[in-house]
Amino acid sequence: MSFEKVVEHLREKGLEDRISEFDVSSATVSLAAEAVGCRSNQIAKTLSFKDREGNPFLIVVSGDAKINNRKFKDEFAYKAKMLSAEEVVNLVGHAVGGVCPFAIKDGCRVYLDESLKAEEIIYPAAGSANSAVKLTIEDLEKASDFERWVNVTQ
Repeated sequence: MSFEKVVEHLREKGLEDRISEFDVSSATVSLAAEAVGCRSNQIAKTLSFKDREGNPFLIVVSGDAKINNRKFKDEFAYKAKMLSAEEVVNLVGHAVGGVCPFAIKDGCRVYLDESLKAEEIIYPAAGSANSAVKLTIEDLEKASDFERWVNVTQ
């Protein structure tokens, strides 16, 4: 169901022809890179957090990037707290392994991390654990309805 919603979302943005489905899992960065045939830093992983009030938000980062807790706290003024797998499904609308910044539940904000800008083409998931979508940074900005760019990785 999540995959179909993402396809529809990307269709509305004129990007549905960029989606790939695989016969193998793409649920982790290494599996996604293998399925796509790219380097791990070209995978755009979507991390799920909650703010102080418990509201969900996503940060899309390069596949080889890690959250830097100091930078996160400087950016958001509180300590990073990731959502549980159950919370991800309930608050974001995608299951872990297919989380992406497209076709998400209302009230879930999206931020893009500067680490993504190192690559011209990136591959976020497309709502399932065996899919990806090939995008430029401009396409990602257009498709994700993001709030702003952040620098929270090392």
